[in-house]
Amino acid sequence: MDSMLKKIDLLNEIGISLSAEKNNQHVLEIILNGAKRLTNSDGGSLYTVNDEKQLVFEIVSTDSLGIIMGGTSGHEIDFPHLPLFVDGHENLSMVVTSAVINDETINIADAYHAKGYDFSGTREFDQQTGYRTRSILTVPMKNHEGDVIGVLQLINSINEQTGEVQVFSQEDQKLAESLASQAAVALTNKRLMDEQKALFESFIKLIATAIDEKSPYTGGHCKRLPELTMMIAEACDQTDDGPLQEFCMQEKDRYELMIAGWLHDCGKVTTPEYVIDKATKLETIYDRIQTVDTRFEVLRRDAKLDFLEAKLQANISNDVSQIEAIEKEYNSKLEQYNSDQAFLRKINIGGEFMSDADQQRVRDIANHRWRDAAENNFEILTKDEIKNLCIAKGTLTAEERKIINNHISVTIKMLDELPFPKHLKNVSEYAGGHHERMDGKGYPLGLTRDQMSWPARMMGIADIFEALTAKDRPYKKGKTLSECLNILGKMKLDNHIDPDIFDVFVKNKVYLKYAEAFLTADQIDEVDHSKIPGYQV
Repeated sequence: MDSMLKKIDLLNEIGISLSAEKNNQHVLEIILNGAKRLTNSDGGSLYTVNDEKQLVFEIVSTDSLGIIMGGTSGHEIDFPHLPLFVDGHENLSMVVTSAVINDETINIADAYHAKGYDFSGTREFDQQTGYRTRSILTVPMKNHEGDVIGVLQLINSINEQTGEVQVFSQEDQKLAESLASQAAVALTNKRLMDEQKALFESFIKLIATAIDEKSPYTGGHCKRLPELTMMIAEACDQTDDGPLQEFCMQEKDRYELMIAGWLHDCGKVTTPEYVIDKATKLETIYDRIQTVDTRFEVLRRDAKLDFLEAKLQANISNDVSQIEAIEKEYNSKLEQYNSDQAFLRKINIGGEFMSDADQQRVRDIANHRWRDAAENNFEILTKDEIKNLCIAKGTLTAEERKIINNHISVTIKMLDELPFPKHLKNVSEYAGGHHERMDGKGYPLGLTRDQMSWPARMMGIADIFEALTAKDRPYKKGKTLSECLNILGKMKLDNHIDPDIFDVFVKNKVYLKYAEAFLTADQIDEVDHSKIPGYQV
């Protein structure tokens, strides 16, 4: 009775371990090792059923031979899978396949004297190792839907008093069957959790892919940012000095940050394409610079007509002295029109900075006037065109910038409405903070450094660095490493980004690791840390 009570306690202990364990390989080991302890078995194997209706060796263990393969042992099992069907017929020649097909426990006293099964493989193994396989207990593992998902096979039950091999008792069989039932539930639950996790991650990546596909100018951003964020986080986790020496990530923290990285721009699903895709300052449905070009053609036409008419009048009046002046004025106009047209085409591309002088030149050019077929007179640029062409940075107006900036507010709203489980409770905070600044001048909430978590601040640096290096933006080419670090250094001094994370980013050369994975060779230039603004070597 004492022995039975101990085994029941052990069975409960195993059940608790199975429900708590998250690692698949550990779960399998708990099952086999627990079954061996319950039945005092010398060896055993655990198989799972794959989609091809085959039994896959997961773990093989024989204590007396010191054999441990599969699981977390580091020793790979190279045995072939065992088919449940051969040439369309049930494979009943092997004990493990028969147990699955017939959904029954098979208890064999001595493998060498059992009939109806092929033990040639067992005999060959025994001959090679000097082992003697006697008693075998094979138990199918059936889930809540009645499907056999695996098989537990135990070898050679050892008598605790004599040390001799004995037949598996009915008590052993019932305990093994009870454990197999718990094991099937644990494996099924783990499989369901893994499938739900895989589905969840697929949906997240689907959203990110949809956002990237929405615009050719941000394609790949939602995929690259999580990678860079995790590189920064790992570098901070490995830091053993300075303010970040206490920062530590567990596996669940890594997963949470990765999910936040994939979802950081999910609000862009609501951002209009005409804003995201605005490659030039005058782009709407089409690039209006083409219309401006047409007006310049009209200006040149009118100038030529005026020139020819004036020249004709000079010839009629025999005022030859005026012809040279008329030609000079005409050529001067053409030169001015060509210069102004080229200037507008250039600044229409957008850039990092547009001077006040260049903005004034746009307004001066607007004073050119052209005539339509009805002789109506217009300025060559409309007020809206002047406004767009005078955009100082990038290609977006203040109103358009507000629209695109709103994506982060939408992101936070969307994520706050999701019923995230406890281990993902910080996703919204991490994802929603990548446009905040350390001095509180960012958006959408105007958070200061002290109000933000380390991961949120890491994502902020990742977002900026990815944008600076990206070669698919509409108004700029991807910058070199030295250019990017120079800009980030100034942002550190300007209290825009977290200074401690930036120092780790530079010191651990996270920028180079990212560059080697995602940048082109011409962007990877020599970086002199001593020349990076704000960075102390």
